[in-house]
Amino acid sequence: MKRVSLIVVTLLAGGLSLTACSTAEKAMDKVKSTVAGDSKPVGISGNMSEVTVKHNGKDTVISRNPDNGAVVNPDFAKTSRPCPPFCIQPIVLAPGVETIAELEMLDYLKQMSAGDDSILVVDSRTPDWVEKGTIPGAKNLPWTLLNPQKGATTESIIKLMSDEFSVSTAAGVDSFAVDEAIVAGTPDQVFDYSNAKTLVLFCNGMWCGQSPNNIMNLLKFGYPAEKIKWYRGGMQSWEVLGLSTAKP
Repeated sequence: MKRVSLIVVTLLAGGLSLTACSTAEKAMDKVKSTVAGDSKPVGISGNMSEVTVKHNGKDTVISRNPDNGAVVNPDFAKTSRPCPPFCIQPIVLAPGVETIAELEMLDYLKQMSAGDDSILVVDSRTPDWVEKGTIPGAKNLPWTLLNPQKGATTESIIKLMSDEFSVSTAAGVDSFAVDEAIVAGTPDQVFDYSNAKTLVLFCNGMWCGQSPNNIMNLLKFGYPAEKIKWYRGGMQSWEVLGLSTAKP
């Protein structure tokens, strides 16, 4: 009787061992299949697989992560950041400001890379975020540079808009005149926006207030709303879609 029991136990153990081996072999076959190239292609759109843009003066390819099993960057995996301050932003940020998505962003990047200097893609985040990766072709102008509560002065804002956005001031206008015009709600009397660039701004995503802060301050200074585009999804959506990022 003991011998029969021993045989049964041995056979059962062997069966479990074979089952475990079979499961492991199937998992390994799946890995080998993926490595062999059985994963399906990951394009940007139905007729676009990649886009080449200029980043820091060099050609940089933007494409999507080809790994069908890839998961989102851990920096953007959180679902419940505390609100405030990380509250959900509206789809329409301000009248006249167009909200765009990834394909429109890529189109603006292509235009810039083709030599159109009337467009500027702006990463509105602080440098600590930007160091983790940005959209290739974007220029980092942190939201603090346009925010008086964070140390920005009228003089520094005027200089930034002149140097980066091609905004000019009327003859004889100084910072005091600009301050008075802003209080009076007549910034168009002190600024000339006829050659101002089309700005495409983004930050961390639909829960982030850095690019909205930049946009609201630009509007306060009279920047034409039709020359401001907002990529609401920001880096959150960019990362979720597995699109290429670059170091600043």
